[in-house]
Amino acid sequence: MSIAVTGGAGFIGSCMVRTLNDMGYKDIIIVDNVNESEKWMNLRGKKYKAYFNKKGFEIDAIPDDISLIIHMGACSSTTEQDFDYLYQNNYVFSQKLWNYAAQHNCSLIYASSAATYGDGNKGFDDKDDIERLDPLNRYGYSKQLFDIWAKGEIEKGNVPPQYVGLKFFNVFGPNEYHKGSMASMVYHGYRQIKETGYVKLFKSYHPDYIDGGQTRDFVYVKDVCNVMAWFMEHKEVIGIFNLGTGKAHTFTELLTATFHAMNLPVDIRYIHMPEVLRGKYQYFTEADMDKLRLSGCDYRFMSLEDSVRDYVEQHLARDYLVY
Repeated sequence: MSIAVTGGAGFIGSCMVRTLNDMGYKDIIIVDNVNESEKWMNLRGKKYKAYFNKKGFEIDAIPDDISLIIHMGACSSTTEQDFDYLYQNNYVFSQKLWNYAAQHNCSLIYASSAATYGDGNKGFDDKDDIERLDPLNRYGYSKQLFDIWAKGEIEKGNVPPQYVGLKFFNVFGPNEYHKGSMASMVYHGYRQIKETGYVKLFKSYHPDYIDGGQTRDFVYVKDVCNVMAWFMEHKEVIGIFNLGTGKAHTFTELLTATFHAMNLPVDIRYIHMPEVLRGKYQYFTEADMDKLRLSGCDYRFMSLEDSVRDYVEQHLARDYLVY
C-alpha cells in the first residue's frame, strides 16, 4: 500500500507516520510546510519515500498508486484570525483531496475537529446533524464547512471507497513541541514545573465550575494513531466519528497527573483568564463514543494517568524525545 500523509511532519501526522512504519509501511509521501520551523525534527527516524512542501504541491503530483490519503494537514490554531487563510487551507485544499480520492478509488481519512461543536450546548454527538452546530471560532467553522460539503458530495455519489472524518478532541503527546501556545497543557505544565516548581491554570468564570474544574476529553496521540490504524484495517467503516476517550477530566486532574509522573508535590496556582478568551471559552467537552463502538471498534484507550506518565517519562523527561 502506498500512502500520502498531509501534515506528516506535524503533531498527529508525524506520530501517524511512526505508527505506519511500525505496521510495516514505508512507501509514504509526506506533504507539509516545514520551512524553517522545528517540525523537521519530527521526521527524524521516520521511513518515507518523498517529502513535498505544501505551498508548491499540486494534487496532480500524487502518484497513481496511492491507495490511502491520511489528511492531517491544516491550520489547527483555534485563535487564528485570518479567515481567508483558514478557508483555503482547511476547506479548499481538503475538497481537492476528497475529489482526488473519489476519482482515483483511494481511501481518505481526514481530520475534522471537536471545535465544530462550539460551546457544547448542543452536545457532542457525532450521530447528530452537523449543520445545526455553531462553532465558536474561525478554525472550527472552517472544519464544519468541509464536513457539510462532504455530506453534500456523499449525497451526490462523489465519494472515495472509504471516507472517515475524525473529530479530534484534546489530543496531547509527543511531537507537539513545535506548536507553541497551541501545545497541550501537559507540555506547558511540564515546562513550568521544571522551571518554577508550580503550574498556572486559568480561574473559572462560570458558576458551575470551580477554578481548575474546567473539563476536557483529553486523548493521547498514540491512542489516536492506533484508532486510525484500526480504520485502515476496516475499510468497510465510513463516516464522521468522534475521537476522544469518552471520559472528561478536569485541568486540575491533568496537571495533578503531570506532577505525579514527575514525582513532585502538586502545586497549582490559579490566574485570571484574559478578557479576550472569556466569552469563547469551552468549560466542558466529552466525546460521545457510541458511534465508534457500534462500528465494531473495541479499542481500549489508556487511562489519563497512564498516558500522562508515558508522555512525561518516555518523551518529555528524555529531552523531548520524538515519537
